[in-house]
Amino acid sequence: MKKISVLGSTGSIGVNTLDVAERNPNQFKIVALAGGNNIEVLAKQINKFQPKLVSVLNPENIDPLRKALLGTSPEILSGEEGAIAVASIEEADMVVSAIVGGAGLAPTFAAIQKGKDIALANKETLVIAGEVVLREAKGKCKIIPVDSEHSAILQALNGENTKRIKKIILTASGGPFRTFSLDQMEEITVSQALKHPNWSMGPKITIDSATMMNKGLEYIEAKWLFGLETPVEIVVHPQSIVHSMVEFVDTSIMAQLGIPDMRVPIAYAMSYPDRLEADLPSLDFAKLARLDFEAPDYVKFPCLKLAFRALETGHTMPAILNAANEIAVQGFLDEKIPFKEISELIKATMDNHESQPVNNIEDVLKADRWAREEATKLLAVPH
Repeated sequence: MKKISVLGSTGSIGVNTLDVAERNPNQFKIVALAGGNNIEVLAKQINKFQPKLVSVLNPENIDPLRKALLGTSPEILSGEEGAIAVASIEEADMVVSAIVGGAGLAPTFAAIQKGKDIALANKETLVIAGEVVLREAKGKCKIIPVDSEHSAILQALNGENTKRIKKIILTASGGPFRTFSLDQMEEITVSQALKHPNWSMGPKITIDSATMMNKGLEYIEAKWLFGLETPVEIVVHPQSIVHSMVEFVDTSIMAQLGIPDMRVPIAYAMSYPDRLEADLPSLDFAKLARLDFEAPDYVKFPCLKLAFRALETGHTMPAILNAANEIAVQGFLDEKIPFKEISELIKATMDNHESQPVNNIEDVLKADRWAREEATKLLAVPH
């Protein structure tokens, strides 16, 4: 039985991870949970899975959480230190890293230092600190991607000679504004942006999908996971059925297809290299009828080019990109800036930064703090 620790248990990925564990009680035991501020959901998770250790985001939630527990009394910690403890717990064989954003880096890195296998849903870990993270993980543990796109690539490469890759093809749904005109893009509301056509995700990732920054971050993550020299192409695929593809030197293309349900790649990461039976609907190709593909529109979605620029510049620039994006997305969700200014705020923050070498996690965290302060200042400028 594999013992699992979950970072971000109350978010979308965390909830689905626990659903997979509940469906496979002979395969997995949950030993620790790090949740956010949703105490009601976290209490239900604790009562059901009986973890040894729990962490909440804010210390003031410890007492309300303890009062909501039924006949169980795990150790309860809080904040980043609590999340690091959950990630580092001795009993865990694998840590599911699903905290959203740059906040996931420190606990995920702590788990790697302890030699835990990582089921990685927190793409920012590799986006902002890829070189340092992979250096630390080498020979210690496996990093298995949870994102449906990177899981698809991993599956397409199963048994293949990676030296024979011609290119990786990342698919993107295009988000809710794929067919919008430039004029329509000027009037996008928060409620519109939070309605993804295919996937059910948290607000930050849903906005990232709407701006296509999510695909830019996945582009950077794919480079670190599968080789910086490997060409990566992005293609828009509205149905979200082909999760990604790999083209080989003989022009053969391996594609992984499946329903748009995150429990599938989560289960694959948790059971890798095995597969679990899933009580989920199969694809009905007759009903599906067609699969569409098109090139991304870089004019309507400039965040993609910003991600390419960040990786090309290297050093601390990907950390700047990510932190500025988090501030900009929250600014949009709080209705402080319009949708189109998300990319403008990110670009301005990047323009104001002189990229520095990254030798350790502290260098990344320093750049992250600078970018958040800079982006917050820019956000405060009257528009």
